[in-house]
Amino acid sequence: MKLAKQNRLSATVLKAMSVFGGVQVVGILCSIIRTKLVAVWLGAAGMGIFALYSSTIDMISVFTRLELRNSAVRELASAGSRLGLICVVVRRWSWFLGIFGAILTIVLSPWLSEWTFGDRNHTIAYIILSVAVMLFSVTDGENAILQGTSMLKPLAKASMAGAIVSIIVSIPLFYFWRIDGIVPAILAYFIITTLAVFYYRRRPEKPKVQVSTGDVLKEGKGFMLLGIYMTLSMFVGLFVSYAFMAYLNRTADTSMVGYYQAGYSLVNKYVGLIFAAIAMEYYPRLAQVIKSRQRTSIFVSHEIMLIMWILIPVVALFIASDDLLIKIFYTTEFNVIIPFISVAIIGTMLRAVSWCMSYVVLARGDGKTFLIVEAMSGVIGLTLNIVFFETYGMLGLGIAYILWYMVYALILYIVYRHNYGLTLGRGIMRLMIYAVAMGVASVALSVCVGWWATAILGTVALYFSARRLLRCR
Repeated sequence: MKLAKQNRLSATVLKAMSVFGGVQVVGILCSIIRTKLVAVWLGAAGMGIFALYSSTIDMISVFTRLELRNSAVRELASAGSRLGLICVVVRRWSWFLGIFGAILTIVLSPWLSEWTFGDRNHTIAYIILSVAVMLFSVTDGENAILQGTSMLKPLAKASMAGAIVSIIVSIPLFYFWRIDGIVPAILAYFIITTLAVFYYRRRPEKPKVQVSTGDVLKEGKGFMLLGIYMTLSMFVGLFVSYAFMAYLNRTADTSMVGYYQAGYSLVNKYVGLIFAAIAMEYYPRLAQVIKSRQRTSIFVSHEIMLIMWILIPVVALFIASDDLLIKIFYTTEFNVIIPFISVAIIGTMLRAVSWCMSYVVLARGDGKTFLIVEAMSGVIGLTLNIVFFETYGMLGLGIAYILWYMVYALILYIVYRHNYGLTLGRGIMRLMIYAVAMGVASVALSVCVGWWATAILGTVALYFSARRLLRCR
């Protein structure tokens, strides 16, 4: 790719990231505030209960939503004059799947309570949360339409509005009801986010002919089949998370679940904002060129390069400020997770590489391959977490995180090369080695010298990364 074209592409990606990420950061801040309030008012035990409820909802929702959010984007991005029809199909499927998920949650509620908490005292809570499962699916359908039609600003605004209002509602619930306010707060979040996305949702022209049930089944067959494979693969991932937290809850205690969830959120969810912001533009663009090997290879290599230059200073500064982050987001009670987050954050750079390649599998609609890769990753990840936690405790979880994404990236690269005949740019491997080396150096400086040395290294890395990215403007 010529330098001018590469810079234009980088500028496009960075603009999309700033539009979506800049607005959604408010939502992330609201999430941080919510986590902080749970940590302060409910403690580690309350954090653990909150995590167990949320993990269960996520696990059921992934199974019942059939990954409509990602599978439908491909169809919507190329719908053309059929956009109105496809929107109707996506919305009807989202409502059907949501109602099915709610019914399934109600039926399984006694067993969900017993499997998660060891008794049936939480059955009513799961019945109430069945509404959240339904709304999760409905919101997913609307978000897919917004993303598939490149309406990134409304999508980001809906997320921001839902997050702000929901945190306002959650504060009195947590303050006055404490642990008893967890279920109402979770339900309120889903209700408010659904109302927000309905306010900003796309209203395309209605199809000229009435859409029958047969049309819904016929037109939705393609993305729902892909969604089934994606659902099974995502279910594996969430089951791994659920199984490991259940393992911690039984072998350690609920507080350990809270510590793990707090550390995982810092490493995975908040840094994942960068991934989520770029994906809004990357996935639809990749789906449009997926039939061209050359253009696909160029786009993937470019995306990896861009994310790595962003992550290098982020990781270094994250390690330098790990103690401060704990004080801001949680309380000093959570200092035990510092070894976990300081080491695991290095793995996010390996995760970036695998993340970019995994979207190729989705854009090609290769559901079977995606399922196999995710199943292998899930088994490896769960095994590494248990083995290294038993051996090294919290530090072991950080090491396991790095090894997990190292193996995952290797598996995806084999698929990328062998199955699709695609290649990565010549400088990608050097950049990966440099990025990981910077992460290791940051940890070493922080431990052996002090946080200020790592902060200096991160500032220097930020300067060079900023210079590199500013050339793209």
